[in-house]
Amino acid sequence: MAVGETVQVAPRDPDPDAEYRWRIKAAPVSSQLSLGDDPVVDFTPDAAGTFVLELTGPLGVDELTIRVFPGELAPAGRGAGSSGASGQSGMSGVSGVSGGSGISGVSGASGSGSGARGAKREGSGGRPRVTLHGRVKGDTVVVEADPQPNPNSSTPREELDVEFLVDDRWPVDDSKVEIDGWTLTMPKDAFEEKTRVHAVAIDAEYSVADAVEIRVEGTTVDFGDGARTDGGVATQSPGAKQVETGRLYEPPEWSKDITLYEIYVRGFASDDDEAENTFAAIEKRLDYLEGLGVDCLWLTPVLENDHAPHGYNIVDFYDVAADLGDMEAYQHFVDAAHDHGMKVLFDLVLNHSAREHPFFKDAYKNPDSEYYDWYEWQDNGEPGTYFDWEYIANFDHHSLEVRRYLLDAVQQWFEIVDGFRCDMAWAVPFTFWQELRDRVKSQDPDFLLLDETIPYIADFHEGMFDMHFDTTLYFTLRQVGEGHQPADAILDAIDQRTEVGFPDHASFMLYQENHDETRYIVECGDEAAFASAGALFTLPGVPMLYGGQEIGQRGRRDALAWDHAREEVQEHYEHLIETRKRTPALDFRGGIDRVDYEADSEQVTVFRRAAKGQSVVVVLNFGDAPEYVEVDAHVDGTNLVSGENVVDDGTIEVESVVVLEER
Repeated sequence: MAVGETVQVAPRDPDPDAEYRWRIKAAPVSSQLSLGDDPVVDFTPDAAGTFVLELTGPLGVDELTIRVFPGELAPAGRGAGSSGASGQSGMSGVSGVSGGSGISGVSGASGSGSGARGAKREGSGGRPRVTLHGRVKGDTVVVEADPQPNPNSSTPREELDVEFLVDDRWPVDDSKVEIDGWTLTMPKDAFEEKTRVHAVAIDAEYSVADAVEIRVEGTTVDFGDGARTDGGVATQSPGAKQVETGRLYEPPEWSKDITLYEIYVRGFASDDDEAENTFAAIEKRLDYLEGLGVDCLWLTPVLENDHAPHGYNIVDFYDVAADLGDMEAYQHFVDAAHDHGMKVLFDLVLNHSAREHPFFKDAYKNPDSEYYDWYEWQDNGEPGTYFDWEYIANFDHHSLEVRRYLLDAVQQWFEIVDGFRCDMAWAVPFTFWQELRDRVKSQDPDFLLLDETIPYIADFHEGMFDMHFDTTLYFTLRQVGEGHQPADAILDAIDQRTEVGFPDHASFMLYQENHDETRYIVECGDEAAFASAGALFTLPGVPMLYGGQEIGQRGRRDALAWDHAREEVQEHYEHLIETRKRTPALDFRGGIDRVDYEADSEQVTVFRRAAKGQSVVVVLNFGDAPEYVEVDAHVDGTNLVSGENVVDDGTIEVESVVVLEER
């Protein structure tokens, strides 16, 4: 983190009945900071350098090492108080402040000392990025950093600094750690069972950190399919110390090429009057979803709530809403989805409860309530909230009781599902998400964590989430569909991911609508909706369909009009899903480049995707009529989406979306 930012530090896996106390054990010479007596502390460093905080609790004394950069190196737009505490109560219209680096808990093994600089470089242009690669070479572990300047930076790549930090939660002999520029090495005997190496790239700002874990084979939980094993296990004689490495912030492998589908639980199958319960009714449509090509289901909240049909105002974080079914019915549905080859995401709400929650009702205007400290309160006695929402009340994560209550709920639902879609992630302290990630990933490294953050925040990829709502692309698709921006703006939206500092290995969920938004087809029309669908399935990321999108549904939260499904819309989505699955160039990690083209309309855009030895050119047309496009590329004439020949004498005819293999 940086001077002036705030991070909320708290005991992990807390016992609410225990006594905890923080103190500053070590600090930079110029620091005058002191901590209060509370078990959860908002830490705002006043000096650059290394702080060591000491926590005394029921299990003894623990230390937390925090590396603090000068305030001048803080990413632009991140002001004081923005790095690990929830947002301000009563906010309206501002959704999501940037957050902190989350690199606490690491020792200060420094590569360049660049963290001591006090002035920004001229023309840096924004945050750099870094990716770490770990490998085992004989008896030595090698961690190599690959820093990249911001696309808007004038700093040459070779002038970027990298600062490594070796995690001190496990014993490491720092005297054996060597750093040479962008490379850190250590002998295998420098650590015992495992360690972690973190690093940031530094220009005029510091990057989102990346991290690798180095472990003795068989001594800790496997990395899982989601971790990139750069180098793997060293070749050595029997009985020698088997060591392997893996990058920690890689999204699970299964999540990279899925088609995600959001189900609004009280509208998706409400036409079924014969099913025993809502889950059984949805289960009866799993064959349809499997045939469509869906791999993962996100259900809106299934918990007991205040009867608002969306379900986000929760009154019981441990039980299924009675109008949907019961725990047995929900578990049966999840098992059935698994039998159909689909993963299931649980919609996790950790920022607030409903005002109808019994704890809030007991606490409201009652300072003597045992639950009063569970909630944020405004000076007028009303609860803290966001956007003036009148039916919810924000939790106060300074309360150990709140943290315990929510962590126990997390554990219960983690054991049933395959991932969490995390509601209003920006409104929950960073350190709580970091604890949640460590908790679930230590049990199942392939568990998926998807954040809803509007606008998206690059720091949320650091030790918190695997996949992020691509809010910028969503907004841009709307603007293009309404004719307010040229179609090339969607490529600018993809570029913005790196411009705001997301690392290259971050994953994004692509969407054009959800339960909170007007249907795209209503707002932008049929032709734009067909092109926007093409964008979802050809741009880098994971496409998401909101239930009914694929049949031309016009109501946002209405019962789905299955009997009035539009065949041409449904066939379009079936073709797009199939095209993505069988076209290697559209792979999750496939590259994207702009392609020079000529067209008479600004509602056309062209780009190239390349991966696994294949290259394709994609042409999208958001306009009301077919367009004729010439591209600076040699392509086959067959549209991989429709199977039709769309090229005549070098000119491409495009109605909505064309995917052509490049020769």
